[in-house]
Amino acid sequence: MDVPLPHLDRPFDYLVPEALDAEAQPGVRVKVRFAGQLVDGWLLERAESSAHPKLAYLEKVVSPVPVLSPEVARLARAVADRYAGSLADVLRLAVPPRHARAEKAVTADADAPADPDAPADADARPGGRAEVDPRGWRDYPAGPALLRALTDGRPARAVWSALPGEDWAGRYADAVAATVAGGRGAVVVVADARDLDRLDAALTAVLGAGRHVRLTAADGPARRYRAFLAARRGDVAVVIGTRAAMFAPVERLGLVAIWDDGDDLHAEPRAPYPHARDVLLTRAQLGDAAALVGGYARSAEAQLLVETSWAREVVADRAVVRARTPAMAPTGDDPQLARDPGAASARLPSLAWTSARDALRADLPVLVQVPRRGYVPSVACADCRTPARCPHCAGPLALPSAQGTPACRWCGRVAAAYACPDCGGRQLRASVTGARRTAEELGRAFPGVPVRTSGREEVLATVPGGAGLVIATPGAEPVADGGYGAVLLLDSWALLTRADLRAGEEALRRWMAAAALARPGTAGGRVVVVADGALAPVQALLRWDSAWFAARELAERRELGFPPAVRMASVTGVAEAVSDLLDGARLPDGAEVLGPVPADEGRERMLVRVPRSRAAALAEALHAAAGQRSARKAADPVRLQVDPLVLF
Repeated sequence: MDVPLPHLDRPFDYLVPEALDAEAQPGVRVKVRFAGQLVDGWLLERAESSAHPKLAYLEKVVSPVPVLSPEVARLARAVADRYAGSLADVLRLAVPPRHARAEKAVTADADAPADPDAPADADARPGGRAEVDPRGWRDYPAGPALLRALTDGRPARAVWSALPGEDWAGRYADAVAATVAGGRGAVVVVADARDLDRLDAALTAVLGAGRHVRLTAADGPARRYRAFLAARRGDVAVVIGTRAAMFAPVERLGLVAIWDDGDDLHAEPRAPYPHARDVLLTRAQLGDAAALVGGYARSAEAQLLVETSWAREVVADRAVVRARTPAMAPTGDDPQLARDPGAASARLPSLAWTSARDALRADLPVLVQVPRRGYVPSVACADCRTPARCPHCAGPLALPSAQGTPACRWCGRVAAAYACPDCGGRQLRASVTGARRTAEELGRAFPGVPVRTSGREEVLATVPGGAGLVIATPGAEPVADGGYGAVLLLDSWALLTRADLRAGEEALRRWMAAAALARPGTAGGRVVVVADGALAPVQALLRWDSAWFAARELAERRELGFPPAVRMASVTGVAEAVSDLLDGARLPDGAEVLGPVPADEGRERMLVRVPRSRAAALAEALHAAAGQRSARKAADPVRLQVDPLVLF
């Protein structure tokens, strides 16, 4: 039943009236009476008898279309158990809301008689043969073997580190085509709409039109539901999408794949907060399917798959890496800034400014990555450098534009008459410069050069290949025709100094994604990172060796006892509720309870850490304790998260 109460997280038996016997098949949506109310549910299976002597009847079959496949139902149960959640919560993520008009249209199309004059096309059906060209994978010694395994239907598991300038969407299309050639289906998950559009175009070029569907909430409820039904009916063998596609009901699943698994967009923000990577790997394990985890950078979780031999790494030889990597250089503490007027006006170290100038003179575009959006997102007193805070809520003050009035980023109040509480000064200076301010300064430094911005307000997919400046926040970098002549990675401290376990890993991932857009090869583009070259993430970038950094990160987390080396659960709520749940939980032997750690809105967070071998026992204990609290109708809610991206 679609009731998100932990103590009701089990199947219930109902009698099927004779009038509903034909429609009440496993997988359909139903309505039943429970506690005097009519509630939604899914019919999981039919049985001849029940151990319960007195049963109520099904009230209604909402639709005769079996939207929940047995494979997805089994996966949803495994995901709920892994994340200490309820099956109803997972099914709400797995099965999109019903759209009656779309469902009626799909059913009508399926029942329409075939056109006898239409040309036969065996390749248009799922499992049709497709030619797979392995040339794109030949830069990776294990690449052709991966494609052969997919064509043969073997459950190959790979962690792929992409080269700079790699057409990752084309390589994923090759892997999908090999899987389809072997008569099996595929599910591919990407982080955002731009990546989905690239993959969509690549698959259409390789497989042809109509061989796959997109599954993403951004396409709207009708289009999403039609795509879901097409996959559920077996009309297509390939589903691509954002994290909404991780539960796609593909028949004869042969491959699950995810691109850039370190992107936080892959983490579901709704209970039980599953991560797309872990859901797909669970599908591969349950369904004996192949798995492909790829990216320019490698996450610690992907490194764990390699080190435990669950997956094999697919990487290029070092000679190929050196040949394909653009020229890279750190600036460190650049003393030339003050002596170079052009660099000073643009707030750039001279190496970065010179690289940009040379690329523009060669009629090539320049990408500038700025970690913060906005104009001046943080200001301080110009006299004593004390950070400027809102007098009402103590939030940080920011400037929206050059002539704008400082305003609070938390409560929105304008601080027109701000005075520093320490020295009384009324002048403000920029502590952090945002993308729009950077664009303004670079526009003055390079007059006559087109300046484009890509960020939260407007994300560009592509830009022309001629001279121009592109200022983008991380994750919003557009692809330039032919590649960028220079890529400048500014304000690296903003990424590296975040109070986050994954700060170094995230910084490297952002840098490599931007650097991969430069013209490949040392004679091509140039990448300048404004950071100390001795830092480990910077070293990994300069050598294009994220595997080395991921192994280092994983080793440190093993030593310190942090995920993914261990399993850690977060329990968040008011202090009394958190204490109540943990007191009632039968935690496994060896569990460590850490905290409390302050959370938002007056709540606190406790962390529970166990070895990975006790992960299932921990999730079961927390779910049972949550069920006890819901059964006695405890007033204060508690949020349970297993291996959350943010711990502190």
